[in-house]
Amino acid sequence: MEHRPLAFLGALVADAVAMPVHWYYDREALKRDYGTITGYAAPKNPHPDSILWRSAYTPVNAKGEILHDQAVYWGKRGIHYHQFLQAGENTLNFKLARKLYEQTSALGRYDADAWLKTYIDFMLTPGMHRDTYVEEYHRHFFTNYARGRKPRSCGCEDVHIGGLAMVPALFDSLDADPKQLREVVQEHVALTHQDKDVLRAADIFARLLLAVRAGKPLRESILDEAPDWISAAKISRWVKEPDDVVIGRHLSPACYIPDAFPASLYLAWKYAADFDTGICANAQVGGDSCHRGAVVGALLGTVNGISSRWIDGLQPA
Repeated sequence: MEHRPLAFLGALVADAVAMPVHWYYDREALKRDYGTITGYAAPKNPHPDSILWRSAYTPVNAKGEILHDQAVYWGKRGIHYHQFLQAGENTLNFKLARKLYEQTSALGRYDADAWLKTYIDFMLTPGMHRDTYVEEYHRHFFTNYARGRKPRSCGCEDVHIGGLAMVPALFDSLDADPKQLREVVQEHVALTHQDKDVLRAADIFARLLLAVRAGKPLRESILDEAPDWISAAKISRWVKEPDDVVIGRHLSPACYIPDAFPASLYLAWKYAADFDTGICANAQVGGDSCHRGAVVGALLGTVNGISSRWIDGLQPA
């Protein structure tokens, strides 16, 4: 049977499901605008929690021009971060993950310099994507690049969970032993995210994917591989409460890795046997649901498989 890249596909599906409710923090507004999340949906303007109006990016020169025709929407209130995407379409970081998967699969190995060329060409070419929001790490990278730094030196100490978005693409595109895979994950993530906690989370994420692909139960894997991020004692308390209390009161739904990674692990633990419910629950609690989805979708997809309705509904790259 042909190998199906279940971690990678699971991450893509979870991102696309979360896309319309990405960075909603007002749960009542989320329910009002989208109801109970059960599938793909198109984004709606206005986005009640959008902070794009206070975001700014001015390129140093042409080598930093990454907003293109989306620049006119920055600084305006109510703009949905992904306003032009269709139902089932992936956000920018996962479009890049698709490019990485294709390149690494074609090469049969990971090549950081080849990837950096692809990344730079993609971001500097108008029309390569229709996403309005460009994460902070991209802005830092291209500011450094425009100032003349070599591509391998353009990363920053970004602490956001978005740094994990491409790990499933590497996991499913490489035929590497565990040690090599973990080394590649560290090399790749460090190109853009040099924060020690993001790199540590990326390594644990890779170890978890390796463990469950080898047949180890997901719940056992999470408790064994990530004890400094989440514990059985915490889970036993949290599982008695609604998801929006666990990820809202105990853990922030925001994008910062100290809370976002354990929130992802908690959802993966709770919904260990149910891909569909798990990725929809991740979207329903709002916050940085797209990037949590890289973890939740990849782990649940690897363990449970993914039904054709999700894969058929994904928009092409």
